Amino acid sequence: MQQDEKVNKALVGDLVSENYVFASVLHYFGISFYQYPTQSLEQVCKKHKVNPRQLISELESWASRKEPTPEELYLNPIEVLVAYLKKKHYYFVRQELPFLSNMISGIVPDPGFHSLMADLRIMFPLFVQDFIHHIHEEESRLFKRIELLQDVEDGNFALYDALKILEKDPVYKLADAHEIHDDEMEGIRKLTSNYSLNSDAPLTMRVLYHELQNFESELIIHAQIEDELLFPKAVELEREAIRKIRHKIRIN
Repeated sequence: MQQDEKVNKALVGDLVSENYVFASVLHYFGISFYQYPTQSLEQVCKKHKVNPRQLISELESWASRKEPTPEELYLNPIEVLVAYLKKKHYYFVRQELPFLSNMISGIVPDPGFHSLMADLRIMFPLFVQDFIHHIHEEESRLFKRIELLQDVEDGNFALYDALKILEKDPVYKLADAHEIHDDEMEGIRKLTSNYSLNSDAPLTMRVLYHELQNFESELIIHAQIEDELLFPKAVELEREAIRKIRHKIRIN
């Protein structure tokens, strides 16, 4: 209880400075940390009608989140892998990108960062647009293709219809067209000099650079899971489905 009281009385700027995750949690509750650096958490929560205890509980929950390892994902059936990737897409689009966009559009930069922030305000919305398009493409083409393969496996199509479906838009072609989004953040990396800042940089910029770098790291891991786990599993599922259908056609 005493610890809760201490956190409640602490300034928002100090709390975020100690743990950058606090900035994302505040955003989750509709609070932009950079607007209240010198106000206490208690004051800010009261203003936004948020229960401070709920906010601290959410912070603890975020801190204890554990991502599955590639090995754990590999051992699961392909539908579990697709569900995990869909969940990550949702998290990127509903939490991470709005949080980054909110900071980029809302931070009032120190004079030394005016030009950089003006460039970021042009560049980042374009990145978001491309990224969301990529996710829609992936879910409507690749994920739908995997669902179709499972329907074929379950015998939901006549044999010749199944073979036609299997031979159209094979997974390996989708794999060849798959873009790794690390490249799309190249412009942001260059603009921010690989996210490097002087130690005396403002808290707002330190949090922003940290979150951009963290998002890029997540995208790289996400792309690796797709390239090294999802595509090989999907190709194998497709190959096996074609083999079974052709075998059935031969013996009929």
